[in-house]
Amino acid sequence: MTWEYALIGLAVGIVIGAVAMRFGNSKLRQQQALQNELDKSKTDLEEYRQELVGHFARSAELLDNMARDYRQLYQHMAKSSNNLLPDLPLQDNPFRYRLTEVEADNDQAPVEMPRDYSEGASGLLRGTTPRRD
Repeated sequence: MTWEYALIGLAVGIVIGAVAMRFGNSKLRQQQALQNELDKSKTDLEEYRQELVGHFARSAELLDNMARDYRQLYQHMAKSSNNLLPDLPLQDNPFRYRLTEVEADNDQAPVEMPRDYSEGASGLLRGTTPRRD
């Protein structure tokens, strides 16, 4: 009888083991799939970051080239306006500020910036007394 109990226990153990492997293995596969998805997402994020760094590096280079070209164009226009319009008063010359060669190569050259406000009050918010008719 001992052998019979041993064989029944072995059969029950095999069935329980098979069921446990079946359900345990699906959890393991699901965990592995999630891990692979996480690794792919990390790789994609790193590639995106590298692409973003490259984009901003190229943008900075293009902006630097554009600033250099603008300074050269302004220098050319200032020289041309002085040569072609020598009698024009200085205050009427749109290129009255002339960049020197040192300033043209310097990124810190002073630039006249337009103001976003007027010189005096516009009268909109002046303290006036209302008219009474």
